[in-house]
Amino acid sequence: MARITAEYVYTLDSDCPIRNGYVEYDPNDGTILGVGECDVCETVSPGAVIPGFVNAHCHSELSHLHRKFRKGTGMAGFIDQINELRDWAGRETKQALVRKWMDKMWEDGVTAMADISNDDSSFIVKASHPMYTRTFLEVFGSEPEGVMKDVSALQSVAADAGIDAAPTPHSCYTMSPQLLTASAAAGLAEGFLSYHSQESQEEEELLRTGTGAMYENRKRSGMSTPPVTGESSLRYFIDRLAAARPAPYDEHILLVHNVCLSQDDIDVALRVFNNVFWAVCPLSNIFIHNALPPIPLMRRNGLQIAVGTDSLSSNDDLDMIKEILCLHTNYPEVPMNEIFRWACLNGARFLGKEEIYGSLTVGKRPGIVLVSDMDASGAVTERSRSKRII
Repeated sequence: MARITAEYVYTLDSDCPIRNGYVEYDPNDGTILGVGECDVCETVSPGAVIPGFVNAHCHSELSHLHRKFRKGTGMAGFIDQINELRDWAGRETKQALVRKWMDKMWEDGVTAMADISNDDSSFIVKASHPMYTRTFLEVFGSEPEGVMKDVSALQSVAADAGIDAAPTPHSCYTMSPQLLTASAAAGLAEGFLSYHSQESQEEEELLRTGTGAMYENRKRSGMSTPPVTGESSLRYFIDRLAAARPAPYDEHILLVHNVCLSQDDIDVALRVFNNVFWAVCPLSNIFIHNALPPIPLMRRNGLQIAVGTDSLSSNDDLDMIKEILCLHTNYPEVPMNEIFRWACLNGARFLGKEEIYGSLTVGKRPGIVLVSDMDASGAVTERSRSKRII
């Protein structure tokens, strides 16, 4: 048995941390054996102990795009950069950079990840990596038959590599209505969907009025646009799900970004989704269009918020502590225990792995992470760093 102490132990299976606490664990496999308060005479280490993070939204295969994008271009400008730069690197380079950044995430304390893939370049790394990943094979395009045949073949490659993977639709603006429904049906059949939802005002304008920067971008590029519905892009997604299968939906569904989320959208979503999670990627949202999701609204509605880093095309790092600091800085009223729960436990719940990951609960193997340089209240600071203990 091994033991670590800290000024704060965030178990995340309770509403507040343990002050001057300890965690006992099996050094061979990381199983949590005990948690509690230290004796009065025991010296504790500075900082906080937390369970391993769950990165709820990442595109690890885009690691070759690190520091190649201009910031503040809006979604239309970002898409132009993706189209221009995403294929600059060869397969070996892409694989080497996926490994580099997955290794860094692991060392920083990420135990599990919901990752997006458009090809198989990350599969060999994931297959041998200690980090658990569920891979969402992102679909976009127009004609369902050919695209779904291709993604089914990619799913077979993932299965041969021993990776949990299944198709998922990308977003409202990169797919025909028919393809969105077909890919959503394939994801529902596997029990999991991850969907880019309400990431920008440009996306909303495209669906509501058929105007705006994204509409002009797609027309200029000769691409089709989704039908103008007069309603939000989230409602459009729900309508396309209904074309695949009537509500309610018990599958685990992750709505990613949620920058333009409204109360009306939340009401509709909660009526049809029984296991819906809401991923926020704050640094990516600031990088692209200097916006943040409506965290106060999301909290008032009791939404299951998770935290992701998005990709290195729209972020300077894949560091969960920096995402947490961004949330804490912009929403200081949110208790640190709650933000850590978003970054660990809720992601594990989305992945259906909460019996193993997400909290420092006896019997689990979530990984153990030490966070340094906390302030006197146990909150992260600009100096805080995370380091995996096991």
